[in-house]
Amino acid sequence: MKKAIALDAADPLAPLRDQFFIPDGMIYFDGNSLGAMPKAALAAVSEATQQEWATDLITSWNKAGWFALPTDYGDKLAPVIGASAGEVAICDSTSINLYKALFAGLSLRPERHVIIAEKSSFPTDLYMVEGALASRPGLEMKLVDDLLASIDETVAVVLVNHVDYRSGQVAEVEAITARAHDMGAVVIWDLCHSAGIMPVGLNDGGADLAIGCTYKYLNGGPGSPAFIYCAERHLPKVSQPLSGWWGHAQPFAFDTKFAPDVGIRKFLCGTQPILSFRALEAGLDIISGLDMAQVRAKSQSLTSLFIELVEAEVPALTLASPRKAAHRGSQVSFSHPEAYPIVQALIERGVVGDFRMPNVLRFGFSPLYLSHIDVVQAVEILRDIMENDVWKTPHFQARGAVT
Repeated sequence: MKKAIALDAADPLAPLRDQFFIPDGMIYFDGNSLGAMPKAALAAVSEATQQEWATDLITSWNKAGWFALPTDYGDKLAPVIGASAGEVAICDSTSINLYKALFAGLSLRPERHVIIAEKSSFPTDLYMVEGALASRPGLEMKLVDDLLASIDETVAVVLVNHVDYRSGQVAEVEAITARAHDMGAVVIWDLCHSAGIMPVGLNDGGADLAIGCTYKYLNGGPGSPAFIYCAERHLPKVSQPLSGWWGHAQPFAFDTKFAPDVGIRKFLCGTQPILSFRALEAGLDIISGLDMAQVRAKSQSLTSLFIELVEAEVPALTLASPRKAAHRGSQVSFSHPEAYPIVQALIERGVVGDFRMPNVLRFGFSPLYLSHIDVVQAVEILRDIMENDVWKTPHFQARGAVT
């Protein structure tokens, strides 16, 4: 406890907790699924509904700047992920943006037909690749265990998850990208579990394309719009298949033939959900003002303390994440045959994590609103649940639709 108190006293990010709604009595370890709500989001959504929509109505597309939000917010996010202004757009969902990115990558390598991805990729990534294969005969998907060793001259597009959603393992994205480029391939980085929690050097790492969500560590709210990145060097020649009117060079000319925007707006498709955009603004305002090195340092401190205490106090759980802090994102996973009811028992006691098949207890650590004292208290509750077999209570066995 003394160690945790000292770490919190020296924490430069500690004041940020006051900018979020955290229910009394809750220790929230699920920011890697849905980030906490910034208090400023309430005012932003209230303004959007009561003034921009209710009062100003259609004039808000110009008056309130609705039209430019995808790129304005993209420019705000860009430094957080190591991109430049004009390379990021906020739009659509992660899955839709991945579909765009896959075909964008293929448009840069039209003579090749192989898409390569990790077997451990988040399932929606693989589902979208399957959809791409179905829509274009001749494409091939190869699922591998080791991307770095599997890229050769036949590969058109490499899809890599920066942080594994189940274990938290950080991929060697820079090395993978360098290898892919040596072999003439294009790389897509999936940043869902790294954006907002650690430095991401898209431009420094030579990335071609990237996608990610904003409702996890960027705290944009449930279903908040995702983002897509395209390196400036590719924008003049890259294309994507969802040629909606919002990506037209002159959408209000209402031409019957599609002519794409010359910049990042070519990746837009349909009209953006303004209320979700306004809720997202609050999270972007917080994260864009931070030093990501400080965020990463606190993340590693929180996760390291959690591993240390769980292994000392709850030996029935087995670490399923990398032990070295540099090799994991901002989550820690443990395995146990009864992982699901254990997680449910924790949630009932106010410690909110989640379960992933087949036997993983997953805990996400957002340095913006968590403390080291939270970690100590959570482990005390976990120890009690395990020592007293609380998880065996029958109602903890029943599974909901969302786990």
